[in-house]
Amino acid sequence: MENQNPIEDINVLIKRRYEELDELKKKGIEPFPYSFDIDSDSNTVKENYKDGEELNVRLAGRIMAIRRMGKASFAHLQDHLGRIQIYIRKDDIGEMYDAFKLMDIGDIIGVAGYVFRTKTGEISVHVRELNILSKSLRPLPIRKETIDELGNKVVHDQFSDMELRYRQRYLDLIVNPEIKDTFIKRSRIISVIRKILDGNGYLEVETPVLQPLYGGAAARPFVTHHNTLDTELYLRIADELYLKRLIVGGFNGVYEISKDFRNEGMDRTHNPEFTMLELYVPYKDYEWMMKFFEQMLFTICMEVFNKTEFEFEGMNINFNPPWQRVSMVEAIKEKSGVDVITASTDEIKAAAKKFGVDINKAEGRAKLIDELFSVTVQPDLIQPTFIIDYPFELSPLAKKHRSKEGVVERFEGYVAGREICNAFSELNDPIDQKQRFMGQSQLREEGDEEAHQIDEDFIRALEYGLPPTAGIGMGIDRLTMLFTNQTSIRDVIFFPQMKPEVKQ
Repeated sequence: MENQNPIEDINVLIKRRYEELDELKKKGIEPFPYSFDIDSDSNTVKENYKDGEELNVRLAGRIMAIRRMGKASFAHLQDHLGRIQIYIRKDDIGEMYDAFKLMDIGDIIGVAGYVFRTKTGEISVHVRELNILSKSLRPLPIRKETIDELGNKVVHDQFSDMELRYRQRYLDLIVNPEIKDTFIKRSRIISVIRKILDGNGYLEVETPVLQPLYGGAAARPFVTHHNTLDTELYLRIADELYLKRLIVGGFNGVYEISKDFRNEGMDRTHNPEFTMLELYVPYKDYEWMMKFFEQMLFTICMEVFNKTEFEFEGMNINFNPPWQRVSMVEAIKEKSGVDVITASTDEIKAAAKKFGVDINKAEGRAKLIDELFSVTVQPDLIQPTFIIDYPFELSPLAKKHRSKEGVVERFEGYVAGREICNAFSELNDPIDQKQRFMGQSQLREEGDEEAHQIDEDFIRALEYGLPPTAGIGMGIDRLTMLFTNQTSIRDVIFFPQMKPEVKQ
């Protein structure tokens, strides 16, 4: 006979759990109490227990497996650090053993007892006290592990649908607890970045998320409306223009680790909500920033991972400084045969078309150059590399190069074919900046939705005087992907953006 609809099966299991909930209440047991005192965890017990010692512990966690044997049972308890086996006997806990029969995989319980080692050598807790802390009313997907003929552990995971795992991250963390390590590493990366920047005397600040004008990047914004002011506002696409205002105000280096928002496509390296580090340091230039950045990543490697070589998608990446420095103009010329400084727009367009660029989506000289670089150069930038000295058209916020015509003092860091940072010797000439903004405004009139707006207040700030300044923006998400060998940005964001859920 064919199995019934799995949704109906789940509904039957949920119904049974609600019935168990009622039975617990009838026994006078509160299934959702307020607290439970613990003094240890699974990892500490397993690492520190010595055979023969008397060790009493209080633990709490989620039941992940149960093996019932009449008047005794074994179960596996999962807390925030791992799993530990517990042994429960009716003779030890009396009537609570009958209550334990009403508990399921997924229920959160608290136990007190002493530690021992079973005949099979497994460190376990002999339970003397048992409390239910939260009755789980939905069944967990059951993940099973077996050992193959070669002695390797094989995981049979019934919760492998990636879209469902992203949507129900809480469930993913329960069933696949090893993914916690990626997010712990992410948190430690950010902590080390703060430690480095604070140690250099730079101040962490906060700038507006809702902005009357958006700027600092080439991207489309999310738009909202403020009812009281009766005006449109934009979720920031970058922090740059506000942070540079603070340098004008006299701070000796400011940084922000923040959420930015861009109303653009979603793929393996793009999420509409993402985390950026932006740093601005007065009296420095892009050459200084290159050295500072590569040293910062080296420090992250050593303090978080204790190594500088990482595997990413089958590639071996070495983050030891110094990184290679390559001119963008020379790199494009080597790969395509076109000098984008001297070539006409039509010649660049022809080359872009030859290499498969959709020129209908890359109108304008700047976008053509950018796309030509993306298809001819970027895929081969495997080892950490700084692409430097960008054509003038691509960088409306960077200073003109001090000795080279047609380019600006800008670099981007690339690893494994992915951009991870963008930096300038910041443009601090207000007259030049206004002219650049006006050029961007012309591009907007011609249909480029990602061109910069004219920010008159930012120009006014520059007129009061911005000292020579180096600035950089770095994607925290992409950096975490590289260090943890994750191929999708969704694997390093707890709750990535998803399509609206379709109700069954």
